[in-house]
Amino acid sequence: MSVLFLFGVAQATTLDDYEGRLSRAIGFLEPSQIAVNQTGHGSGPAAAPVNLDYVGEQLPEKETILFRGQTINVNNSWLAEELAEYIELKKPTDRVAAVTRIIERLKAIKEQVRILQNAATQPGDKDADKGRLAQILRRPEYVPAAPESNAAQNLIERFLRWLEKWWPKSKMTQASGSRWFADVAQIVVIGGCIAAIAFLVWRFGPQLVSGRRKKKAKREARIVLGERLEPDQTAADLLAQAEALAREGNLRAAIRKAYIALLCELGDRKIVSLAQYKTNRDYLNAVRDKGSLYPSMRKLTNMFELHWYGFVPAGETDWNEFRSGYQKIFRDG
Repeated sequence: MSVLFLFGVAQATTLDDYEGRLSRAIGFLEPSQIAVNQTGHGSGPAAAPVNLDYVGEQLPEKETILFRGQTINVNNSWLAEELAEYIELKKPTDRVAAVTRIIERLKAIKEQVRILQNAATQPGDKDADKGRLAQILRRPEYVPAAPESNAAQNLIERFLRWLEKWWPKSKMTQASGSRWFADVAQIVVIGGCIAAIAFLVWRFGPQLVSGRRKKKAKREARIVLGERLEPDQTAADLLAQAEALAREGNLRAAIRKAYIALLCELGDRKIVSLAQYKTNRDYLNAVRDKGSLYPSMRKLTNMFELHWYGFVPAGETDWNEFRSGYQKIFRDG
């Protein structure tokens, strides 16, 4: 997400006030989206962009919000960038896509605000409220994943703790030879156990570690651009569905399905990180430093926005061009 929550100290508005301003901005944009779309059928002054200054006034680039005795710094600089880009757009279809993109992003932010508000209404003390807030802030899109622990190292540490319980304790006096013999026998037994365990680790350790990694790799359901992907659903499955939609003549939906397949494949290759609240522009910005991938993906993203958000009918040529661009990305990669 483009909204970054951090703790700070500043004069703040309330979370309810922020949620209200989000609602007003969305309420202003939705009829504006219809108005901009209608300009696609006219020319002259009617085709000029809608004035969206009101949205920027409702949501300044940076502000501080008070929540349950804590302050949250909100960075909405992405909105200023989107509004500036909107002013430069000439085609009505491009402006429709831009407004739709902003609305989706604001709705996603509003959903997060509602999660925080619901956490605030739950019974519990201040520490519990902080815990619920911290749980939201620990989402994968905000915090990079922690490095996985070494399975072999954990196994060795557990064994050493077990061995420590059996190791003979030193005493100030040893009263008899039988006690000394018992200690020696104990050391011999422990040495044999160490040798046996070392052989088992050498023989079966790699398989155990590999099995655990495969178990950890099991995916959960994901949501990409509003579409739920089942754990076992792959990019190839999505592309096959797109091909089926194209054969049925639903080329606009086929392009959308193929674009989601593209994001799924990039996510599986660890090139982008998939998240429910990310937009297509978030994913495009994530590959900005990926060399030739960025211009290729930008072209497909623009086509997706034009036909899906801009409601421009897609023809057979559009679908073939999109599919070729998709295949080229992974053929060259």
